[in-house]
Order: sequence, then C-alpha cells, then structure tokens
Amino acid sequence: MDITVNILLTIATAATPLLIAAIGELVVERSGVLNLGVEGMMIMGAVGGFGAGYLTGSPWIGLLAAVAMGAVFSLLFAVMTLSLATNQVATGLSLTLLGLGLSGMMGTSFVGQPGERLPNLDIPGLTSIPVIGRLLFGQDPIFYISIALTAAVMWFLFKTRTGLTLRSIGDSHTSAHALGIKVIRYRYLAVIFGGACAGLAGGHLSLVYTPQWVENMAAGRGWIALALVVFASWRPWRVLAGAYIFGAVWIGQLHAQAFGIPVPSQLLSSLPYLATVVVLVLISRNKRLTMMNTPASLGQPFVPDR
Repeated sequence: MDITVNILLTIATAATPLLIAAIGELVVERSGVLNLGVEGMMIMGAVGGFGAGYLTGSPWIGLLAAVAMGAVFSLLFAVMTLSLATNQVATGLSLTLLGLGLSGMMGTSFVGQPGERLPNLDIPGLTSIPVIGRLLFGQDPIFYISIALTAAVMWFLFKTRTGLTLRSIGDSHTSAHALGIKVIRYRYLAVIFGGACAGLAGGHLSLVYTPQWVENMAAGRGWIALALVVFASWRPWRVLAGAYIFGAVWIGQLHAQAFGIPVPSQLLSSLPYLATVVVLVLISRNKRLTMMNTPASLGQPFVPDR
C-alpha cells in the first residue's frame, strides 16, 4: 500500500507542471494566440525560481520570481506578435531557443548548489489518515494551486462575461473588434497569464520536483503541455485528465527502469514523447473533434484599423 501511495504521489508531482503550463496556454489559445514559447518560459521560470530561492533562502520568494520571470518573457512575445504583428509560430520558437540559451547562461553559477524546496503540507489529524491522508492533505502547495487554477479557468471561460468575450475574440477577432472590444488588450492579458503559468510550472520543477538547477531541466515538458491543449480540445477538465495521464506515463517509465524490466532504458525514457506523438496522430484523424472547439482565429495576426 505504501508503494502504491508513493507512486500516486510521484504521478501527481509529475503532472502538476504539465497541468499548470497547459492551463495557461489554453487561455492564450482561447484568445486566438498561438504561443510556442512555453518551453522557453518554463525553463526561465525554473532558473529564476531556483536562483531567487537560493540567494534569499526562501522558496516562496523563488516561486514569485518564477512567476514574474515567465510573465516578463511572455510580455516580450506579446510585444512582438501583438504590437509588431510578427509571425506567432516563428516568434514562439525563437523565444524557446532564447530561453534555453539564456537560462543556461544565468544558471551557470547555480549548478551543483543545494536548492530550497517548498515544504509539503502537514495538517495534523488529516495528513496521517491512511492512504488518502498524504494524497489529499500532504501534497506540495503548487499541487493545490494547479487544481484551483483549473477550476478557476473553467469558471472564468464558461461562466463569466469576460470569459465569453475572450472566447469570442479567439473565434473571430475581426467581429469582436467591430463590436468595440479591445482585442489587443485582451490578448496581452491572456498571453501574460499564460506566461505566468509557464513560469510557475518551471518554478515547480526547480523548487519541488527536483530542488536543484540542471540545464534544460524542462526536458520537453513545454511541448507536451502544448500537445495537451490539443488533446483536451481546449477544455480545462480534459487538460486535467490529460496531464495526469501523461504524468503516469512519465513516472511509469521511471519505475519500469527501477524494477529492471528488460527493455532498453532509451526506449523507456522516450515513452512520454512517444505517447504525445501517438495522441496527436489519433486526434488528427478525427477532424470533427479537432475543429469543434478550435478557436477559428488561432495563430492569425490582428492589426486593428487605424
């Protein structure tokens, strides 16, 4: 039973950064913007969070720094794509490459240094409950933030007037502009929110998942988060389910190696990425499902009439 609980705990820990990054990107894409720079923003959040936590001795300050780093990096993307109308795909890819290189340079002095870890919750009388105690009341704080964030985004998009406005912009930015909606303003806010989420996901990697700095420690999670949004058909609750499925695959290949299953370790390590490719191929075969919730203006530049 203890082994099962530990496996479930590690799955939740592995799924949390995927869920946060994907939820942020979902809001961005619902506004009609395609940001492929999630990987770069995650790694910048990771190095910013670790660095701030290491220098101040406070993981909470590190967490705030991670969020700020992701938001600032996303602001650069927003200025280029929304104000200067550059190509969103090329800009996102460029920022990912910039983030990977810049984070490596910033983190040079942090390699091998002990990190500050966010402590898990410990609620007397609840955390000690057999089986469910540690699963429900003994997780790290970012786990609870990720669940609350998913519920909040679901409520915002489908139960509020502002969420409806954001979705209408993603479906037809021209019509929204004709109705007097400030398209660029909404998209700026959505992109910054997505960047803050990506930074928070990166902070989880360096402050919870592996409390140390390792170059390129995002390890493709940003790309998996992008795939999760498509996998979920732009629905928050499906992102939650998908994140835990991918988290289980990620942790499953680690335990398979630990148990000595006679399969090449390289193949086991590739399973999360292989699962991503398989899912995208299966989804692409169902055109109706793909087009049903896809924002019609996704990736299209918008330049308001002057």
